[in-house]
Amino acid sequence: MSGGGARPVVRVGIVTVSDRASQGVYEDKGGPAIRDWLARALVGPWETVARVIPDEQARIEATLIELADAEGCSLVVTTGGTGPALRDVTPEATEAVCTKMLPGFGELMRMASLKFVPTAILSRQTAGIRGSCLIVNLPGKPSAIDDCLQAVFPAIPYCVDLIEGAYIETDAAFCKAFRPAHAARK
Repeated sequence: MSGGGARPVVRVGIVTVSDRASQGVYEDKGGPAIRDWLARALVGPWETVARVIPDEQARIEATLIELADAEGCSLVVTTGGTGPALRDVTPEATEAVCTKMLPGFGELMRMASLKFVPTAILSRQTAGIRGSCLIVNLPGKPSAIDDCLQAVFPAIPYCVDLIEGAYIETDAAFCKAFRPAHAARK
């Protein structure tokens, strides 16, 4: 950042996709798990824009578009809707609103999860880019959220740099972000 001014606030969208949580039948544990993980990982000014919505593809798409385009989020992290059940449509919604998909995110998250549970192969997590926003789909279980974020978050700040989103800083003691030496910002 030049001119010595304050760094802009990083806006992070957190979307819980769950019929039961959106109806108040089930406590949303995924969204708070993401927020708590980010509170340990991020330094510098940041804020979340949270949504809890049902497993409806049109609603998921509209929410992702709103967070990326209208709310100015540089990162949107979803939880839920990534399994094989009929109503699990988060990856389809993500693919519908993104201009580029990043399948390596899903591949790495499944590899990380397979260390703990053989059913990780049923998960369809993915990630994609919409404008200057990175959208990452995570599973719904808080422990799986932690496993997946630990695996992929080191690449997220540099990815957001490449798509000209906000500059994301991490606490290296918790999650060391990777940026090539030539990409370091002053």
